[in-house]
Amino acid sequence: MSETISPERAAHGAGKLFPDARAALDGIVADGQTLAVGGFGLCGIPEALIAALRDSGATGLTAISNNAGVDGFGLGQLLETRQIRKMISSYVGENKEFERQYLGGELELEFNPQGTLAERLRAGGAGIPAFFTATGYGTIVAEGKETREFDGKHYVLETALVADVALVKAWKADRAGNLVFRKTARNFNPACAMAGKVCVAEVEELVETGDLDPDQVHLPGIYVDRIVVNATPEKRIEQRTVRKTGEL
Repeated sequence: MSETISPERAAHGAGKLFPDARAALDGIVADGQTLAVGGFGLCGIPEALIAALRDSGATGLTAISNNAGVDGFGLGQLLETRQIRKMISSYVGENKEFERQYLGGELELEFNPQGTLAERLRAGGAGIPAFFTATGYGTIVAEGKETREFDGKHYVLETALVADVALVKAWKADRAGNLVFRKTARNFNPACAMAGKVCVAEVEELVETGDLDPDQVHLPGIYVDRIVVNATPEKRIEQRTVRKTGEL
């Protein structure tokens, strides 16, 4: 068992590194919480932290994530164990168990256009309670929401998203929690990190504070409370497609 470090202490830059994913979630995950989970499909998902969340046994969770992984991997694992009560998502077409639970009335779903989901997370991290967007006006997305007209164009009021805990994946971190993401694996991770009251980052490489070029830091360490190193993530591909030998 690692030393228990409060988020308050971690937020001041001390003791952010934890020995494993289970320890990194110890004391901050509970039943009924809302979690923001980074990733796009299976790209840039915090694999070890999701598995540790599954093993924690926490139930009644609301998960904010672009999608719900696939059957048996990513957030799909938590669907199989019935730990997720509600998904706030954009795309869910890769997961049969998601489809079964939703159509069976076992899973709540709050659908968002992808850009709206990203902006709701960004607004939550920036302390902006709500914003107007033209996306979704006149569709079921706007049902039950306030609408207004500006300069002859109609807009829908969308509220910000704030999570109890954010689980994100980065390529590299220093001990102060400054993060560098790799290519498209950045996706929703920075927005999720900023929207979480407590943020846990899973990284592939850890360097000493000061080793990262400040101009290369994608997310400042002030947003990151805990770090766990997973040097050999599985990095599954959702649908592997290859061409036959000789094809152009």
